[in-house]
Amino acid sequence: MAQHPILWTFRRCPYAMRARLAIMSAGITVELREILLRDKPAPFLATSATGTVPALRMADGVLDESLEIMIWALKQSDPHGLLNMPDAGWTLIETSDGPFKTALDHTKYAVRFPDLDANFERSKAAAFLMDLDQRLHGGTHLFGDRMTIADLAILPFVRQFANTDRDWFNAQPWPDLLNWLNRFTQGPAFAQIMHKFTPWSQGDAPIWFGCTDIA
Repeated sequence: MAQHPILWTFRRCPYAMRARLAIMSAGITVELREILLRDKPAPFLATSATGTVPALRMADGVLDESLEIMIWALKQSDPHGLLNMPDAGWTLIETSDGPFKTALDHTKYAVRFPDLDANFERSKAAAFLMDLDQRLHGGTHLFGDRMTIADLAILPFVRQFANTDRDWFNAQPWPDLLNWLNRFTQGPAFAQIMHKFTPWSQGDAPIWFGCTDIA
C-alpha cells in the first residue's frame, strides 16, 4: 500500500473543494485522484465507506469527512494560522453544514422536494447569508482581515448557492458577502483547486497536489 496520502476528489464538489483548499494551505503533498461520480472506481469504493468525496487514504487509516480532512491537514502544518479562530467560527461551520446546506439543497434540487416551497427554502438560506454579510462588514474575512478555516469551509457552499440563480443572488443587499465571494472565486487558490484533471485510472502516474498560497 502507498505510504503517501491519497486524496480521492471530484472537482466541482464543494466538500472536496474545501478539503483541497486546506491541503493547499498546509503545504502538504498528496496524490490526487479525480473521479467521476457516475463511474466510481473500485479502489475508491474500497476506501470510502460512504462512497462520497473527498476521501483521504493514509498509511494508518482513512478520513471520509471533508471537515476532518481539513482539520487533519492544518494540524500537520498551519502556516496561515487558519485554526486560530473564535469558537463562533466552529458554530458558523456547523450551521453552514447543517441548516444552510439543507436549505441550499432544497433550493438547488427543488424538483426532488415537491412538497417544499422552494422560495421559502431559499429565504432560509438567505437568512444565514445575511448574517455572514453582517460579519464581513468592515473586514475582508469572517473574523476580520485574516482568513480562518471557517472561510475555507463555508465559501464553496456560498458559491454553490450563488450559482443556483446568479442574477437573483447578485441583486441581494449583501455587498460584503459578494465581495468576499468574488475575491475567493477570482483568486489564485480557487484557480489552483479547480484545475481540471483527467479522471484516475489504474496504472496512471501519480498526480501530486499541494500548495501554500491561499491569498
